[in-house]
Amino acid sequence: MNETVIQFDRHQHNTDEKCQERILNSKRNLKDSLIILGHHYQNESVYRHADYTGDSLKLAQYTQALDAKYIIFLGVHFMAEVSNILSRSDQVTILPDLSAGCQMADMADLQKVERSYRELNKVLNFDQTITPITYINSAADLKAFCGDHDGIVCTSTNAPKILEWAFKSKEKVLFFPDQNLGRWTGFKMGINLDEMVVWDPDLPLGGLTKEQITKAKILLWKGHCAVHQMFRLDHIKKFRSDHPDGIVISHPESPFEVCSNSDFVGSTEFILNTIKNSDSGTKWLVGTELNLVNRLANEMIKEDKMVKFMSHVICECSTMARIDPQHLAWVLENLENNNIVNEIIVPEAIAKSAKIALDRMMQVV
Repeated sequence: MNETVIQFDRHQHNTDEKCQERILNSKRNLKDSLIILGHHYQNESVYRHADYTGDSLKLAQYTQALDAKYIIFLGVHFMAEVSNILSRSDQVTILPDLSAGCQMADMADLQKVERSYRELNKVLNFDQTITPITYINSAADLKAFCGDHDGIVCTSTNAPKILEWAFKSKEKVLFFPDQNLGRWTGFKMGINLDEMVVWDPDLPLGGLTKEQITKAKILLWKGHCAVHQMFRLDHIKKFRSDHPDGIVISHPESPFEVCSNSDFVGSTEFILNTIKNSDSGTKWLVGTELNLVNRLANEMIKEDKMVKFMSHVICECSTMARIDPQHLAWVLENLENNNIVNEIIVPEAIAKSAKIALDRMMQVV
């Protein structure tokens, strides 16, 4: 490695246009040694540079098949961790801005999960009766916890299959960190709402009685996505009033009343494919992140399809937005100079256990 690392200050005040030129030049120079992965929620200013795009599951699957030495992840921290865990030992995963986290993922940490494990063991034998399932939107050490306790990882795409897998071996599930995805998935499987209770990790016994814990099929962690949480039933009612022939499609991270009043509910890949394959002239209200909706709306204009963001509040995922052209140009220029900055390395013991949970997911899928 070159001892002279190029500092970010050299790029932070550059215009987006100047950074775009540098990014393209660096990609040409690095050639096949580099692959850039981009999540659908990324801003167009960096999303345009992705060699592969997708949701969390699709990008995880790409990671396993890549040959490039350098994998730059346009996403958030937990996605880059998954890339590091699933990639080869000679590959390097880079997150352009280390502050690009996930507010939902931060709502569950290992200390709280382990305390919940101890609390639940006061009522029943956790390892004999409960399968821990962590949404892929979580830190690597929570995936490792699942790996160590016969648990598994899920995405919004495969959550139904994962829950089916879990109930074949044990009677209950602890689902974290997103209660909305867990509730909607369980409901679609026919589980009664009163058999899905919210577990508050900051309260004794999760704020539940022993009877509630014993009766529950799914213990839903008290967590949510701040972007999807802002969608409301009123938004759907107004859209249907303005466009009686319109169609509502939502991501399952949205609140239950939004999902239950939508015509379609599914992952970002499902949303994209459903709208792209719909009839010309259709009108869509979409309950998911703003960058994806705006990109899709612009693409669908030529097919005379209207695509509208569900909320009246214009809000993008603030942590996703931290990946900008300035940071991308900076990490690429360092790679050209044989410097690796912002590498994501999951500690070996955590990576080993987390991979067990991820491999289980891949086998179910």
